[in-house]
Amino acid sequence: MDSWGFENERRCVECVHIGPVELRSGSRVRLRPRGRADIMDMVLAGKTAIVEAIEQDFEGRIYLAVAVDDDPGRDLGMLRQPGHRFFFQMDEIEPLS
Repeated sequence: MDSWGFENERRCVECVHIGPVELRSGSRVRLRPRGRADIMDMVLAGKTAIVEAIEQDFEGRIYLAVAVDDDPGRDLGMLRQPGHRFFFQMDEIEPLS
């Protein structure tokens, strides 16, 4: 019997499109959280970031995992460490050139 592991079930998405712009790991974006549900939405609004990964959940929803440019722990986010990766839906991201 094979053991289940999250990484085995992970759905890789190489790129997504927001309008005519293609986003992939390494793309630069501006964060536009729409929820204003908590302090992090307010703190991260307008910040620039780099897309670290594109994730898909089991219902098929796409999320962009980003590392914020001015986060002193940004390098930890790029290493997928907790607290330094933030997840946004595609309608909360503004692509940058």
